[in-house]
Amino acid sequence: MNLELVHGRPQDTKGRLEKEIRTYDLLDTLGIEYERVDHEEVNTMEACAAIDEVLAPAVICKNLFLCNTQKTKFYLLMIREDKKFKTKEISKQINSARLSFAPAEYMEQYLDITPGSVSVMGLMNDKENQVKLLVDEDILKEEYFGCHPCINTSSMRMKVADVFGPFLEAVKHDYTVVKLKTEE
Repeated sequence: MNLELVHGRPQDTKGRLEKEIRTYDLLDTLGIEYERVDHEEVNTMEACAAIDEVLAPAVICKNLFLCNTQKTKFYLLMIREDKKFKTKEISKQINSARLSFAPAEYMEQYLDITPGSVSVMGLMNDKENQVKLLVDEDILKEEYFGCHPCINTSSMRMKVADVFGPFLEAVKHDYTVVKLKTEE
């Protein structure tokens, strides 16, 4: 797999999904700089290892789409790849009943994203703020982080400050900082 990091949007958008192009359009409109690498479809953190090397020094996040037991509250949890999601740990911090992985149909309904492509960029599609963003405090300490542009055949590197400032303001979302222990 020949992975090349390029600055900005693809020159040729033929064959790319509209939601991916919408992501680049929004970032460009906001003046947010990003670098991008195209690759084969990836669905697991393990499959992303070579891509992660290209995106370095970006912190790589696990993006988990969660819900409460009643499926009435939805959360996008961004945690460092070296940490493990423990529902008890997060639920207590946000005063919620037990959290679990949300069904894919809600992910598509609220974020216009399919499993394997979960990304903070999907919040641009959540016009009614149905999804609350939860962020591992250690991500906010990094300069760069990596994510998908709403599709898992491309990955981007951008500044944490740009996402947790201009991007979230533009998509009218705020975030809650959570603390997670590093895996032992």
